[in-house]
Amino acid sequence: MYVTEQTTTAPGTTPDTTSRPVRVNAWNGWDPLRHVIVGRAEGTVVQAPEHAVRRDYPDDGFPLGTHGPMPSDMVAEAEEQLDDFADLLRRRGIRVDRPTPVDFTRQVSTPEWTHDSMFGCMPPRDLLLTVGNEVLEATMSYRSRWHEYLCYRPVLQSLFEADEHMRWEAAPKPRLTDASYHTGFWDTYNDLSTEEQLARVRDYDLVLTEAEPLFDAADVARFGKDLFVQLSFVTNRSGYQWLKRHFPDHRVHAVTSTNTHPLHIDATWVPLRPGLVLHCGERLADAELMEFFRRNDWEIVEAVQPASWEHPPKLSFCSPWLAGNMLNLDENTLCIEEKEVRLAEQLSSYGFEIVPVPFRAVGPFGGGLHCATVDIERDGTLQDYFPRRYGRY
Repeated sequence: MYVTEQTTTAPGTTPDTTSRPVRVNAWNGWDPLRHVIVGRAEGTVVQAPEHAVRRDYPDDGFPLGTHGPMPSDMVAEAEEQLDDFADLLRRRGIRVDRPTPVDFTRQVSTPEWTHDSMFGCMPPRDLLLTVGNEVLEATMSYRSRWHEYLCYRPVLQSLFEADEHMRWEAAPKPRLTDASYHTGFWDTYNDLSTEEQLARVRDYDLVLTEAEPLFDAADVARFGKDLFVQLSFVTNRSGYQWLKRHFPDHRVHAVTSTNTHPLHIDATWVPLRPGLVLHCGERLADAELMEFFRRNDWEIVEAVQPASWEHPPKLSFCSPWLAGNMLNLDENTLCIEEKEVRLAEQLSSYGFEIVPVPFRAVGPFGGGLHCATVDIERDGTLQDYFPRRYGRY
């Protein structure tokens, strides 16, 4: 079933969210959403190359080794879609906060390194993780994103002042010296065969070393008592171990991908509601993880191929499976990019109401609807959805 707008107020008015007390509370990705951060495209740059990542767009004016602001027409279109999405959420009674961009073109440094650019603040999901009443700032493993937390400090400060029970935490800021990277990784990895790349992924022999804990928040999937942490290009074993120790009251699981370029779990293993999880057809979870879910009576849905995907004309580093990067408004309502009609029809068959959202222009700025948001408050409490243990889980 498709829906366009559902509000509890008179047509043409916006629900008043300011009278409701601010509360940080989110244990999963499907309880009813009450408060969210929506990112901004303003100021985003194609970041300068570094050990962790390289951008190479020779047909679009940014060949390898160059960097600079995203084209103004792309920024304007993405900002319009982000603003419209924020307004849609507000009309549904959801409180919305936005980050404060800084000058991402500036050279940044620590006493141990200097980097020629930053990146942006469109994908807050990469940096911030809400677990219960805690908001945790992730480490980030790109030098270009080391200072990105500054964009969210005004929002976090206001949350801290408004909710006396909020826990505001930050993982140890990493040094990001050359010791944190296999510095020649990108010189050889993309020339390997698919089988060789997958072997490297299975062995977690990727760009990051174990010199220090590193993780992106978007590599963590929250299922109540259980947190699943994907080892990827931006999350190492040490980062997983840090998260496991930081959340001692949770069961924290390390997950390896069958994708040759693992980067963030929220388009590959997507919780929809209790008992139902979506996975990407090209990035199947390992057999032991799938068996663990099935033994706990979860149905695993293989997403249809993204039939309508067309990459934005330039400067996009997203894969077609960004289609699965969706936002739950509650366990019965999903926001999905408007052109992903086949996926919407597939999930409608499971009883979901689908809110189609124009969002294609946002992709080059760091992801989809889930990437562009961080849930601050959802109704609900901590639940155990996996009472039966299996294997290493």
